[in-house]
Amino acid sequence: MFYSVNPYTGETFAEHAVHNASEVNNIIEKSHKRFLSWRTLSFDHRAVFMKNMAQVLRQNLEEYARLITLEMGKIITESRGEIEKCAWLCEYYAEHSEKMLKPEVFQSDAGKSYVRFDPAGIIFGIMPWNFPFWQVFRAAVPTIMAGNTFLLKHAPNVTGAAKIIEEIFLKAGFPEDVFRTLIIPVELSENVIANPWVEGVTLTGSQRAGASVASLAGKYLKKSVLELGGSDPYIVLKDAELNSSCNTGVCSRMLNAGQVCISAKRFIVVESMLDQFILGQKNLLETMVLGDPLDEKTEMGPMARVDLLENIDKQVSESVKMGAKLLTGGHRLYPDKLFYAPTLLVDVKKGMPVWDEETFGPVSVVIPAKNPDDAVRIANDTFYGLGASLWTKDLELAERMAAQIESGAVFINGMTKSDPRLPFGGTKRSGYGRELAYLGIREFVNAKTVWIAKS
Repeated sequence: MFYSVNPYTGETFAEHAVHNASEVNNIIEKSHKRFLSWRTLSFDHRAVFMKNMAQVLRQNLEEYARLITLEMGKIITESRGEIEKCAWLCEYYAEHSEKMLKPEVFQSDAGKSYVRFDPAGIIFGIMPWNFPFWQVFRAAVPTIMAGNTFLLKHAPNVTGAAKIIEEIFLKAGFPEDVFRTLIIPVELSENVIANPWVEGVTLTGSQRAGASVASLAGKYLKKSVLELGGSDPYIVLKDAELNSSCNTGVCSRMLNAGQVCISAKRFIVVESMLDQFILGQKNLLETMVLGDPLDEKTEMGPMARVDLLENIDKQVSESVKMGAKLLTGGHRLYPDKLFYAPTLLVDVKKGMPVWDEETFGPVSVVIPAKNPDDAVRIANDTFYGLGASLWTKDLELAERMAAQIESGAVFINGMTKSDPRLPFGGTKRSGYGRELAYLGIREFVNAKTVWIAKS
């Protein structure tokens, strides 16, 4: 049995029966049978369902947003934004999928030669709890618009969201079994990946989970896409606009109580800006409004689970023991609630957990840099490479630096974020493959060459 537990109150408000191996095999068989008909539909036909789904999401926005907040603690304003973003995604792919997968003509010795992009089959998505709707839709919508069917294994603590998402597909008119939720423990994931009707697996999660899934995908020769989080640099140069860079940095870091893979984590600030930036961050962190995530005035809610809170506290404590200086926060706020104080650390060095590891909680780390070249060196001094943010008025310099930063994305004078129109994904230990835009919809298709002899 899986349980939905409110992180703010500690109340268990729902329980969910788990599928057994026989039920899983039955669902996979139905998903395969549906694929055989779903792949034959035109893009226009599929787009009708996608547009319907955008309407369903908006019509029930308050209900779905409330469920997100109750299950994983995100403040209600952010939960509403997540649902709206899912609706936008549906509309985007309804409009653009056919063009993205249009056959491409190639010149060769043939009378005619081209590549067509055919659906692959069933795709298995293993998704995290921190964006319980967006992460699922981000993976499933383009995959389904390409003509595949989709199976979801969600994080256990957001099983309520997983079940509701399956209902949303049905409310939008999608045929049964185009999208199915598997309520299974992690141990059954290998059974799904091994099934010959499952053609690919996509995972958003930890480095450890990614290594496990990549190993299984290799074992069974399945295509895989991995998004594994990061330790994203946020570079502030001497001519950056102080208020904008500081305010946006705090927003990026504290979004979803710091539980965001692509949020700013290591603030790399040139020495001439360092004192002002640190003071600005400290003031903003100490005045944040923490409380009931359903309260419209709350700016940060609780963390999603006690193990997450304990882990971030351990990372901070060990770093302080190694010489990091704590300027604010650094402790659990209440013994009976999952709030961790917004935290600011300086004097951080490589080898400390808050530098080397992904910090999945409300912890900011500020690191000084001598100049732009030094900032790039520090930014790249990590195993991760998901996103980066760079602040300067010198856009030519910024673009030269962007070319040197080892990351899946660089946002100049703005907050790192995902956008349906832009490819999303990482490099190094932040994973491989891309979601969103035209690259995302092409991950799970067969790029088939067609060669026709000259008459």
